Amino acid sequence: MSQPGSAYPVGKPQQKLERHTMSVLVDNEPGVLARVIGLFSGRGYNIESLTVSETEHEAHLSRITIVTSGTPMVIEQIQHQLERLVPIHSVTNLTVKGSPIEHELAMVKVASLGDKRVEALRLSEALGAQIIDSSTGHFVFEITGEPTKIEQFIAQMQPLGLVEVCRTGIAAISRGSDRT
Repeated sequence: MSQPGSAYPVGKPQQKLERHTMSVLVDNEPGVLARVIGLFSGRGYNIESLTVSETEHEAHLSRITIVTSGTPMVIEQIQHQLERLVPIHSVTNLTVKGSPIEHELAMVKVASLGDKRVEALRLSEALGAQIIDSSTGHFVFEITGEPTKIEQFIAQMQPLGLVEVCRTGIAAISRGSDRT
């Protein structure tokens, strides 16, 4: 595809962006997370979700779960660059392995009275949210599940007096008996 009178193409067909979840097993030591984040920021990659926690205390290992988006080529490049960082033991693209189990926790504060309060209670029960704090003018709900469930709950609380949301980020694990 070129413009009339030009031998050069006008534009390249755009590759579709894909969302991928990666599990990164690292040494639990100072500066490792900063190096991983530096790799992303230094190359202009976006992190949509990031969770980190020690998983094997005796072995001093932590697991970083990263959700990012990019073209297939960019995702592959991210994985290879992560694998080259010294304190990293393994990088697993959970999305490529098969649809991972992804869950998140959110605390959602809603301030409402009257009918809106009753509706917030009804919806929280229907979606499996727990009340972890309440007064006559507010609730703090805790909800866990797939990110789409969290998004749905937040959207439904918006018109009912949503005040604040705190989300943990996605924790993900592969299906089946293999280690990720």
